[in-house]
Amino acid sequence: MASLLYYPVYFLEGCVALTIGFYMLSLILPRAAFVARSLASYLSLLLCAGFGVITSIAFSLLGHGQSAQWAVGRSFKYVMALTTGVRFKIDDPKNILGKTRPAVFIGNHQTELDVLMLGCMFPKYCSVTAKSSLRKTPFLGWFMSLSGSIFIDRASKTDARAAMAGAANQIQKKQQSVYMFPEGTRSYSKEPELLPFKKGAFHLAVQAQVPIVPVVVANYSHVLNVKDFVFNAGVIPMKVLDPIDTTGLTTADVDELCKNTRDLMLKELIALTAKARGQSVSDIPVANKYPSVAKASGTDMQVAA
Repeated sequence: MASLLYYPVYFLEGCVALTIGFYMLSLILPRAAFVARSLASYLSLLLCAGFGVITSIAFSLLGHGQSAQWAVGRSFKYVMALTTGVRFKIDDPKNILGKTRPAVFIGNHQTELDVLMLGCMFPKYCSVTAKSSLRKTPFLGWFMSLSGSIFIDRASKTDARAAMAGAANQIQKKQQSVYMFPEGTRSYSKEPELLPFKKGAFHLAVQAQVPIVPVVVANYSHVLNVKDFVFNAGVIPMKVLDPIDTTGLTTADVDELCKNTRDLMLKELIALTAKARGQSVSDIPVANKYPSVAKASGTDMQVAA
C-alpha cells in the first residue's frame, strides 16, 4: 500500500522538473514560456485545491466554512505569483469588497486565468457558482463541494431553478455573497469585449434583494492569449465599481438592469484597458459585436420563491 504513494510523488516530481525545464528553454525559445507557465498554473491549482479540501473540513469544524474559499483563494494568489509571476492589482478605494455583504458580485470572463483573479479579490463569506460537471473533478471539485459552491446544470431548467433558489435562500439566511460571470463563458478576446449577459445573476440579486457589485478586469491578452500561445508574467489591473441597489426591483426590471450594468462595465473595461496600455480611450479598438442580453436559458430563469 505504501508503495502506491510513491506514484503521485513521482508524478509531481516529474511535472516540477518538466516545468523548470521549459522555463529554462524559454530563455532561448520564448514560446516555451507558455508551456512552462501553463504547467506551473495547473500544478499550483492542484496544490491549492488539495489544500482547500483540508481547509474546508477544518473551517467547517470551526464554524467558519463560509470563509474557506477566501482562504484558499489567497493561497492560490501567492503560489501563482511565485510560480508564474502573474498578479492582479485591485482598485477598491472604498473597500467595497470588505464592506458590502451580502451581494451578488459579477465580473467579465476572459480566460482560465480568471481563477487567479478570484483568488486575488475574493471577499470573505462568498461562494461561486459553477457548472455541475466540475463537481466530479478530483481535488478541485471536492474542494468546491465542501466549501459551499453552488453547482448549476445548464442543460436542466428544473435543476437550474432549484440551484438558484437555493442560492437566494443562502444569501438571505447566511448573509453569504455569490460571485458569478454573467457572460457564462470565456471571451478569449484580444481587445476589450463583453459577450451578451445572461440574466441569472440579476434575477438572483433581485430575488434576494441584495446589491449587484460589478468587478471589471482590464483586457490581459498581452499576459495570456491561448490562441497565440502567449503566457507572460505581469500585473493586471482590475476595478471594483459602486454597488447597484436592487431594493424594490422586480422581475420586470431585470432586462433593463442587465443591459445598464453591461453598458457600465463595458465602458469601464475600455477605460481600464486604455489606462493599462498607456493609450487614450479613442485609440482602443472595441469588439462590441454582441447584443447586451443573451437569449434565455435554464440559468436565466427567475429564481423560485
